[in-house]
Parts: sequence; structure tokens; C-alpha cells
Amino acid sequence: MTGDGCAEEIRVLVVDDDFMVARIHGGYVARLSGFTVTGIVHTGSAAIESVMTHRPDLVLLDIYLPDMSGLDVLMTLRGASHPVDILVITAARDVATVRAAMRGGAVNYLIKPFTARVLGDRLGQYAEMHRRLATLGNEARQDEVDQFFGTVKGVPLPLPKGLSATTCTLVATALRKSGTDMSAAEAAVITGLSRVSARRYLEHLCAAGQAELRPKYGTAGRPEHRYRWTG
Repeated sequence: MTGDGCAEEIRVLVVDDDFMVARIHGGYVARLSGFTVTGIVHTGSAAIESVMTHRPDLVLLDIYLPDMSGLDVLMTLRGASHPVDILVITAARDVATVRAAMRGGAVNYLIKPFTARVLGDRLGQYAEMHRRLATLGNEARQDEVDQFFGTVKGVPLPLPKGLSATTCTLVATALRKSGTDMSAAEAAVITGLSRVSARRYLEHLCAAGQAELRPKYGTAGRPEHRYRWTG
């Protein structure tokens, strides 16, 4: 905490080989309340040196760098004396890279291209985790640990492409206020959505841990999928 009682800003280093992309990402970060950019660099070696010099809290790390892989940067920083968190930002979609980033301890993985809102959401999640960790004593409860590691609904699950947060809230509210389970067709009538759209939002709520699927078995044919709010 700072002397005026406000939380310290989260210091961010931006690493990307594309000068324009790095500048854009730096601009995204600079416009967010509670964040400040400590530097923008374009190579792996510069990233390692900047972490040692400026001691950021978080690094936005690209994988494709001209002198070394971002994964090598990640592993090097893991062995450094100054602890730093890594949010991978890359066009790399292959599972091997994603797995390596997870094993290296990356706090998140964002695939290019994305909007400023998407990056803002990820940074907001990180800031909330950062804030909660700062309020703990020497020990954490299991539910707090679960939230930090994203295993329960304390960490929001990003919406799939094509779904909107406003409509998701509409569906969630309808399900919660129903007080019972409902089918996608019933949710569609209440919200004014198509049955297919309602089902997609209900499935997302299940994936996010806010609802559960309850198959209802009839006398014949496939079971009816019904959903219940769990909050």
C-alpha cells in the first residue's frame, strides 16, 4: 500500500517483436486504472534485462521473438532472483506451446488478435488476484487458493466468441430467478432469444460453474437437457 492508503499500481513490462503491436499493447495497459507501463521491449534478452532492472509485477510476453523463444524467456525468468508474473500474448495456438506456457507458470494465455476489452478483462482478473493475495495473512484457505488458480467460479471464464456479456447476464438472471431448472427452450421464451442461442449461454454458465446440467429422462428417446442455477 502507498502512503495515501491507495493500492500500489501494478507495474507491467510489454514484450513484442512487432514495434507497432508493442506500442498498441502498451497503450491499452496505460489507459487502465491501477496499471503503469515500466517499459516496452522487442527481444528476449531485452525482456530479461528489463525485468532485472525495473522489477515489474507482470510481463506481457510474446512467444515469437527474434533472438529467442518467449518460452525460453519464461523459463529464464522463473529461475531469476526477482519474482515476476507472466501473461503470454501470442499468435501461437499449438497445444505444445500452450502446455509449455502453463508448465512454466504463466498466469494466463491470450491468443492474438484480440480487442482492448479482452486484454482489459484479463488484466482485471490479474489485478483482483493481486489484490486478494495482498490481503491474506501467512496462510490461505482452500477456497481462496481455488480462486487464485481458477478452479472455481471466483475467476470469471471468458465468454466464447459470439456471446455478449449483457445477454449472458440476461440469461443468468432468468435462470436464477426461476428458482428451479429450465430447458433451453424455456429460457428462450423468457429472454426472447432463439433456443440455440439460449442453449449456448446456458452451456457457458455451466462451464463457468454458475449453473449445472440436469438431464431429465423420459419414457423414450434422448434425455431433455435442463439447467439449474448454482450461483
